[in-house]
Amino acid sequence: MFKVINFEVGTEKKLKIKSPKTVAGGIPSVISSLQHVAGEVGWVEGTKVLLKLNQFDGMDCPGCAWPDPDDHRSAVEFCENGAKAIAEEATTARCDPDFFRQHSISAMQRWTDFEIGKSGRMTHPMIVREGQDHYEPITWADAFHEIGEKLRELSSPHEAVFYTSGRTSNEAAFLYQLFVRMYGTNNLPDCSNMCHESSGVALTETVGIGKGSVKLDDFYKAEVIVVMGQNPGTNHPRMLTALQQAKKNGAKIISINPLAEAGLISFRHPQHPLDLVGKPSVLTDVWLPVKINEDVALLKAMLKILVEKERREPGTVFDHDFIRDKTNGLELLLEDLKRFDVDQLILKSGVAKEKVFAAAEILAGAKKIIVCWAMGLTQHKNAVDNIREIVNLLLLKGSIGKPGAGTCPVRGHSNVQGDRTMGIYEKPSKQFLDNLQRVFDFEPPRESGYDTVESIQAIADGKVNVFFAMGGNFLSATPDTGFTAKALQQCDLTVQVSTKLNRSHLVHGKQAIILPCLGRTEVDVQEGEEQFVSVENSAGVVHASRGSKKPVSEHLWSEPKIVAALAKAVLRGKDGVDWDKLISNYDAIRDLIEKTIPGFEQYNQRVRKDGGFYLPNAARDGNFNTPSAKAVFTINAVSDHVLQEKEFLLMTIRSHDQYNTTIYGMDDRYRGIYQGRRVVFLNAVDMEQAKLQQGDVVDMVSNYDSLERRAKDFVVVSYDIPQQCAAAYFPEANEVIPYHQVARGSQTPISKSVVIRLEKKS
Repeated sequence: MFKVINFEVGTEKKLKIKSPKTVAGGIPSVISSLQHVAGEVGWVEGTKVLLKLNQFDGMDCPGCAWPDPDDHRSAVEFCENGAKAIAEEATTARCDPDFFRQHSISAMQRWTDFEIGKSGRMTHPMIVREGQDHYEPITWADAFHEIGEKLRELSSPHEAVFYTSGRTSNEAAFLYQLFVRMYGTNNLPDCSNMCHESSGVALTETVGIGKGSVKLDDFYKAEVIVVMGQNPGTNHPRMLTALQQAKKNGAKIISINPLAEAGLISFRHPQHPLDLVGKPSVLTDVWLPVKINEDVALLKAMLKILVEKERREPGTVFDHDFIRDKTNGLELLLEDLKRFDVDQLILKSGVAKEKVFAAAEILAGAKKIIVCWAMGLTQHKNAVDNIREIVNLLLLKGSIGKPGAGTCPVRGHSNVQGDRTMGIYEKPSKQFLDNLQRVFDFEPPRESGYDTVESIQAIADGKVNVFFAMGGNFLSATPDTGFTAKALQQCDLTVQVSTKLNRSHLVHGKQAIILPCLGRTEVDVQEGEEQFVSVENSAGVVHASRGSKKPVSEHLWSEPKIVAALAKAVLRGKDGVDWDKLISNYDAIRDLIEKTIPGFEQYNQRVRKDGGFYLPNAARDGNFNTPSAKAVFTINAVSDHVLQEKEFLLMTIRSHDQYNTTIYGMDDRYRGIYQGRRVVFLNAVDMEQAKLQQGDVVDMVSNYDSLERRAKDFVVVSYDIPQQCAAAYFPEANEVIPYHQVARGSQTPISKSVVIRLEKKS
């Protein structure tokens, strides 16, 4: 047991360090959910909203994109973090004009992200003009006049960037990308650029579609589920119920992750009374504590073990019929594997040899394998290689395109996958642009736009003068906080469509506007008629979302209405689109989506059915839309990290009281951290060698291209993590992440493998 240590760090309260938990869910999850809901919303209103969450006639959770059951749903179809997300959005706190009169921007810049987020819901459009230190109210008409005038006076549409978060609905996203392309640019970076872009690139290349191939039901048919680079207990808690049921059905679970996470060890279903007593459900059969970003080495080691077992026992390990009929490139893969020594690969991975062989033995005997992964694999220089090596394993086993098997990139934001389907992408396909041209009779721009990293650079270089964000917290989500902040402050205008105050409102351009929008929980009424929107989850299911709560302010507009007003202010009727008609009834938007994007036939009819409908997914059906019409084996490089003495490889992580950049609270009870966030987790041996003790305060320092980046005042915490590895929460640790160090092929920042050194504070 850890001794509880209390001390002050920076602007935070007294930090307490306790022993980590080994069980996720249970009564603590219930208590935490109730405390957040009661504290933010109140019992009555909070209960009403929660009972509508993820129901057929209710709203989609604004948290993660984990799929819902296709048919029957329980009355409490949500998790702890879903309850926190609802509490955060439905809060009774208000960020109104009086709030901004009381608090200057310069004063709020000194607040923590937690303090900023607890300011409450935005109630009015607000503006801060150049040289001012307070936001003040502005009418909707005047706001769009300001924005329209600024966008029209740019010498080129490419001088504007239009960012999108994964919360935006299909309807809003489709209108948004349509307006941006009619305006004349493909500068449509989004949060995918920073998370699963590597997955999309790797999967498109190997299996022909940049999405996962499994349904929720496949988890209940799987023989083996591999969870890699992912902490479902915190980031996707409802996934634990699927893993628990899979275990009951006989599945084996292999967890591959540097940290020993409670949600990967055992679980008590917080909504099943019988689960709250007795022994918890043990989830993981074999845990492989891989060193940060040594996943390719580990996978190659297991592939070599499987190849050798197949050689000894022909026909017992690999699916030769599938390989022959459905794949290309096996010979090249096998030839490449000969270059590696299995013992050296295992040594590089940092995992005990007996554990690697135990995991390989489980895989050898299975035919239905699902591999799930998240940011732990996608935010490295060789992230695309990580995902392609997973595909190699699945292809050898024939574990794609059959029930109980396939790829499962677990998405974070609730509609990040849907936004990409709707065309939020800086590199749109020729087919998508051709369809836009056919349906809307205009020539869309064909050259690629800026992704997130390129946008940061373009803004810093003065090539972009207007930054418009449809949701999200761009500054806190992106790497290299200091550099990105200075870049944004150079813009002539920054605009944020938001529900709540965040740091991006406080580090802004010369002029900044906040446009307050409806939340997912709120009723959307247009022309006297209630509307609904739709989203797409991680399994490719498109379904309706209907808010039930009265809006917190009569001055809020829906995101589709905001986009329509933006288009009218900028395009001034020259585009031939009746934006008012589209907003009066969102069915009209869905009709246009149906005409433009394959897979949305009879959109309005099918989305009204309970549970919605599945989009086409060729890989799920065992077909591969690659140039050869076959899945592709690939050759992938192991990592090339060379750490010097006293250097560590840092990965950023979330706390349990956090969703993306939204900080719900200051505790991470699963890891034993309370009342603070500026901590760095280290191996006990590393601490001893560095003469560091638990509770010491250090600066984390990175050095890329001779530029030193520093994140100050982090408390050292001893943890079960491989040697020369470190972990710290984002966004606090983003200061040491170089924005221009990215994954090959996907441009995703290397947020999970940053070389740092630690400087002890006196």
